[in-house]
Amino acid sequence: MASLKLSPSSPISISKVGVIPSSKKGLSFLVKAEHHSSSSSSHLQDKCQRRLIVTFGLVAPWISLLSRAPLSFAAESKKGFLAVSDNKDAYAFLYPFGWQEVVIEGQDKVYKDVIEPLESVSVNLVPTSKQTIKEFGPPKQIAETLIKKVLAPPNQKTTLIDASEHDVDGKTYYQFEFTVQARNYTRHALGTITVFNGNFYTLTTGANERRWEKMKDRLHTVVDSFKITV
Repeated sequence: MASLKLSPSSPISISKVGVIPSSKKGLSFLVKAEHHSSSSSSHLQDKCQRRLIVTFGLVAPWISLLSRAPLSFAAESKKGFLAVSDNKDAYAFLYPFGWQEVVIEGQDKVYKDVIEPLESVSVNLVPTSKQTIKEFGPPKQIAETLIKKVLAPPNQKTTLIDASEHDVDGKTYYQFEFTVQARNYTRHALGTITVFNGNFYTLTTGANERRWEKMKDRLHTVVDSFKITV
C-alpha cells in the first residue's frame, strides 16, 4: 500500500489514481479519464500555502465524495439504514437500506445503489506515519488537495463548498462537501477523513446533482455516522 507523508518544505506529490475497468456502469465515474497499468505510477507536483507531501501509490478507483451534520452518534441501527462495523480496521458507518456491496480493488468497503450508479459510499485506508489528521494541515487545504488530486480527474471542474473540523470521542475528523462537474452530469459529494493507528481513512459518498435535494439528508447521515471504534 502507499503512504502519506507531510513535509513543510516539500511540494505536494500524488501519483495519479489508476483505473480498473469495470463491467458495472458508473463505478469509476470520477477517475475514468486516467488509464494506467497496475505497475506504473506518476507524480503531480503542486505548491500549497503550506507545503504538503501526500504520496499515494496505485490505489485503484476512488469513488468520490462528505458532510456537516452532528457526529455524536455511532454507526448504530437507524431506520432506513444498515450498519457496517469493521473490527480489523476499527471503523464503523451507516449506509442506506437497499444499497448493495460491491468489490472494487483498492477500496476497503463500497456500497452503491444498483439503479443510480452515482449514489455510493466507499471507505479507503492508506498507511501514514502521522498521528492525527491535523498534521497534514487545515481542513480546507487537505480537502482541496484530495479533491483535485485524488477524488476527481484533472479534466473535470471541482468546487469545494465547505470544509470543517470535528472532534468525537477524542479523535479529530475533517469533513468536506464538494461538486465535480463532468461533461454530462454533476456529482454532489461529501467526505470525511481522519488518521488513526497508522492509517489515513477516507469515507466518501455522493449523488447526482439532480437528486441532491432528495438524497442529501441520507448522505449526511452516512458521513456523520463514520467513526473510529476504538
